[in-house]
Amino acid sequence: MAIVAIGTAPQHTAPAGRGAGPLLRGWRERRRISQLELALRAGSSARHISFIETGRSRPSEEMVLRLAEHLDVPVRERNALLLAAGYAPHYPETPLDDPALDALRAGLERLITGYEPYPALVVDATYDVLAANRGVAMLMDGLPDHLLRPPLNAMRLTLHPEGLAPRIRNLREWRGHLLAQMERQIALHRSEPLRALYEEVAAYPVPDDAPGGEPAEPVPYFALPMQVEHGGRTLSFISSISTFNTPMDVTVAELAIETLLPADPATVKYLQTLVS
Repeated sequence: MAIVAIGTAPQHTAPAGRGAGPLLRGWRERRRISQLELALRAGSSARHISFIETGRSRPSEEMVLRLAEHLDVPVRERNALLLAAGYAPHYPETPLDDPALDALRAGLERLITGYEPYPALVVDATYDVLAANRGVAMLMDGLPDHLLRPPLNAMRLTLHPEGLAPRIRNLREWRGHLLAQMERQIALHRSEPLRALYEEVAAYPVPDDAPGGEPAEPVPYFALPMQVEHGGRTLSFISSISTFNTPMDVTVAELAIETLLPADPATVKYLQTLVS
């Protein structure tokens, strides 16, 4: 596998029928910001914020967007707030295979191809793999067909008992890291598909003898590595995730590029032999 075809981002249904006020209050409380602090940030008054949250005052479209900006509300949920307030969505959701995003797709493919032989992939908001390079294909070599049928899901591939999990030498640590990452995202995004994925992968059994991750010879890693067996060797990778700044499209806002950086010289040397 060289490049996995990039498909259309899935549609997530936003909650409806609650009104903009309660939704805004929920985001404010989630961010642990007082009405007064939010008012000062947004150039309003605590009284006006209170009236908006209780439904006594209907916010303008500009005010909804301003409050959403200061509350760091995800782009998809900003549209939900606008709909709840009686306005049209502000941010488009362009399918990733739309010609309008040709340049974006080409750039992503060049980026992850240029990262070879190190693994790199593009995922959406629920970790479905939209593109991957040959480094990722190398790690997935030998996995069962039922896990490799589209849509591939990075969390499922990593934590499934028939996926990478049996090969990960520090499975308990890495599993804990991934689940905590998903928990943080669920706390920041109201995504039922993400919650369902979390409940699925968190329920995967972990063997009693699953390795805990203590290497035979301690290495001073600068971040928690994923240590995975491949070809009789243990490869170590540090994960880095990048997103787009100030996205103006729901699809683009939910894209993430994950790169796996070799964490030790042995991993670098082995991966370079694959392309020499």
